[in-house]
Amino acid sequence: MRKLFGTDGIRDVANTKLTAKLAFEVGQAGALVLAKEAKRPKIMVAQDTRRSCDMLVAALTAGICSVGADVINLGVLPTPGLAVLIKKHGADAGVMVSASHNAFGDNGIKFISRDGFKLPDATEAEIEAKVGNIHAADLPTGAEVGCVLETPDAITEYVEFLKKCVNNISLKGLTIALDCANGAAYQAAPAVFEQMGAAIHTMFDTPDGININSDCGSTHPEALVEYVKQNKVSAAFAFDGDGDRCFAVDENGNILDGDMIMSIMAVYLKQHGLLTGDTAVSTVMANLGFAKAANEHGFKLEQVQVGDRYVLEKMKEGNFKLGGEQSGHIILLDHQTTGDGVLTALMLVAIMAETGKTLSQLNTVMTRMPQVIINAHVPNDAKNRVMNDTVIQAEIAASNIKYRENGRVFVRASGTEPVVRVTIEGADINDITAEANRLAKILEDAAK
Repeated sequence: MRKLFGTDGIRDVANTKLTAKLAFEVGQAGALVLAKEAKRPKIMVAQDTRRSCDMLVAALTAGICSVGADVINLGVLPTPGLAVLIKKHGADAGVMVSASHNAFGDNGIKFISRDGFKLPDATEAEIEAKVGNIHAADLPTGAEVGCVLETPDAITEYVEFLKKCVNNISLKGLTIALDCANGAAYQAAPAVFEQMGAAIHTMFDTPDGININSDCGSTHPEALVEYVKQNKVSAAFAFDGDGDRCFAVDENGNILDGDMIMSIMAVYLKQHGLLTGDTAVSTVMANLGFAKAANEHGFKLEQVQVGDRYVLEKMKEGNFKLGGEQSGHIILLDHQTTGDGVLTALMLVAIMAETGKTLSQLNTVMTRMPQVIINAHVPNDAKNRVMNDTVIQAEIAASNIKYRENGRVFVRASGTEPVVRVTIEGADINDITAEANRLAKILEDAAK
């Protein structure tokens, strides 16, 4: 079993388990594995806005250079922006320092391959095996030591890429509110909407190193909803810390999660003959209303285990162009190799502009079944024990029987946070909320 890599790279509390020493060793190992065929490898490094990024980027850079690879430091940039620039400039790999939607005290390291995709499990396992096991023969000297190269104008290049994805469509006449989560999208998101002619209102776009995701962004869109209700806007969008997720808010203040966004895009793409195989890819966490909408609107829904990497694997396997998660990771494979929150928002607004419909008018494809998600706080080292507990398995099975006629129960350990998520769908929101809280308490008690 791997000890470092989870479902989205390495993630932990910065300067406890995720130390500068570990970042240095991971930099060495990643460079040796991902750039082993290059004569003078070039690896791009980007980060979000949390305070610990400077420390970890410096350590990563030192590790990468110590094994003879050069570093191109892109500074603060959304994860999808890093993927774009890797391909554009022909880098051998990339590293994103971010803990995505997690609180500012956490941080993470995730690698991106030379073709812009996140790494498969086998490659991450190969990197992990090398961490702390670098030999003297792997360390060059003199002119063979790596260095930091000149940095391109990363934000400008990413913004130009985004504009081309929607054919530079004019957004004049639209007013867009943006919650940048005080994160990596705080520069790129306002820039692209403004350059395309929209009037913009920005929120949470003044990062100070500790306010990333703090009561804002796609995991906390409440402030954005209130803003929309008090101000006249065409639509609003909330991103997460590294800019690969997006939630939308319509002109009436109603939230659209990833399932709803994908349902709109699936119907639009199908109508234009662009939904390959008439199929969208989602995860087992997708709301049951999404599956019903697929049946009603004539497209298929392929479901995989939770994690955008598994969504992407299925998309590549079937040559499907649309996939994502309820959490707001949306992958538009004709344009991007990873979830891209800003691109997702742009695509929705482009559909609004082309059809002349409001976001609330577009959001009629699916009816969301009542769903509740409760996080049971379970330490990472207790997750396997708790999830394999026979008493807990019996309780989950009993709940599934209770809701099997018109709903479901889904319990899974998070791959990025010390929680086990209890998800229940059913006809009565009060009933399923009570049941989810009951199961969560059982899980937490078992973890003690």
